[in-house]
Amino acid sequence: MIQLNILFTAGWIQNKHLQILKKYGLSHQQYNVLRILKGTYPQTLNLGQIKAKMLDRMSDTSRVVNRLFTIGLLSRTTDSKDRRVAKIKISDKGLKLLKEMEKEETHLDSITNQISREEALELSQLLDKLRNKDNS
Repeated sequence: MIQLNILFTAGWIQNKHLQILKKYGLSHQQYNVLRILKGTYPQTLNLGQIKAKMLDRMSDTSRVVNRLFTIGLLSRTTDSKDRRVAKIKISDKGLKLLKEMEKEETHLDSITNQISREEALELSQLLDKLRNKDNS
């Protein structure tokens, strides 16, 4: 029963977030890549490093990165030591887009304000505990 509730809630939150992403023409995977690269900005990551941090590791990360590069949300340079390796960074346009999206995401955050900070921390710890049990 708890598994069903967790899946239902995850789907519900994901659908709320998808409504925001649709306004900006982004998929969950594209948004995930942008957030990963914003978190390491101004450093660069290679494709393997991005893939390792993805929420959905089954997604075609190279296709997602190429699409974001094509629309100007990422920049790419070649590694000076190994020309086969691309160094990827979020562009100014990508940073600006995420900043713009923050305003709408604040509304999504307000949904979780229905529980106290202590309850949110406890819930987060319990969810971490569930996932860590699977890793042992």
